[in-house]
Amino acid sequence: MTAALQSQVDAQAALIRELSASLAHSRKIFDRSSAAARIGVWECTLPDESLSWTDVVYDLFDLPRGAVLNRRQLLDCYPEESARALHRLRSSAIEQLSGFSLDTEIVTVKGNRRWIRITATVESEDGVAVRIFGIKQDITDEKILADRTRYLAEFDVVTGLANRGRFQSTLAQLDEAADARPFGALLLVDLDEFKAVNDCFGHAAGDECLKQAGQRISKACGDARLVARFGGDEFAVLLGSHQRFAEISEIARSIIEEMRRPIVFHGHELQLGASVGVALVDGCTASQLFVMADKALYAAKEAGRGTFRIHKPGTGGRTAAVTRPPGGPRRILRG
Repeated sequence: MTAALQSQVDAQAALIRELSASLAHSRKIFDRSSAAARIGVWECTLPDESLSWTDVVYDLFDLPRGAVLNRRQLLDCYPEESARALHRLRSSAIEQLSGFSLDTEIVTVKGNRRWIRITATVESEDGVAVRIFGIKQDITDEKILADRTRYLAEFDVVTGLANRGRFQSTLAQLDEAADARPFGALLLVDLDEFKAVNDCFGHAAGDECLKQAGQRISKACGDARLVARFGGDEFAVLLGSHQRFAEISEIARSIIEEMRRPIVFHGHELQLGASVGVALVDGCTASQLFVMADKALYAAKEAGRGTFRIHKPGTGGRTAAVTRPPGGPRRILRG
């Protein structure tokens, strides 16, 4: 071998070593980034459906790295509905030589629940699908954060009931309904003596009162369409369209009876109460229904609290049912 040829061979060998080192470094960066982001690469050869995974995908399913993979067995990790969705999307992508994306919950071989995001692309030769590949990413934390954000947007953190925003969006369905009524009546509930309890015993006592009030109102309303904390010490209830006038009256009365019982807080019996305004759905808009219920609530308060009033649609009249117990003024604290 001539010196010139030897020099060329040595240069090629040096280049190969350099490329190998660069490839190894890139692979290390990819592996570390993949592990940090909880993203793994997978591929499935068609038509035998043999699988190949990177380490992170094994970790997502709690399988030993390098274990033999059986696609049929792995499908058992998916909930039935998700498995059907995966089959439908995968089949369509193979047929159309396209791709798909799916967020789904899995139960790993060790029984752990995780949420993963699957993305896939179909590779073809001469118009025939030969391989499907993509990534699987752990999105459990993202899912938890999204659910938490959604919860905060729709539910009251003190009582666990629906909040004002969810109540208003549900009430708005009255204007969107074409024929069938989405609900039959709106009840507005205001806690009597709540401010005095809150001022005397502090916000912790006030929060406990709100929490128990929410539970008692929900209990009294049974299968109500929605029970919400509207704001402050006010609650709103949307009853189903199947409930009759007598049933609605009885629910209002039950709320007052439930709130008549004292609330125990650190050994003290806190005595509250409730006033209820009721409006019946009868060809009115959502805003009209709320105004009617609010007027009925004001009338109940004017009548001495601890009672309810029902606003009759179309007449402007009110029907009263006084349930305030006889006796002297209400006491906030019973020792």
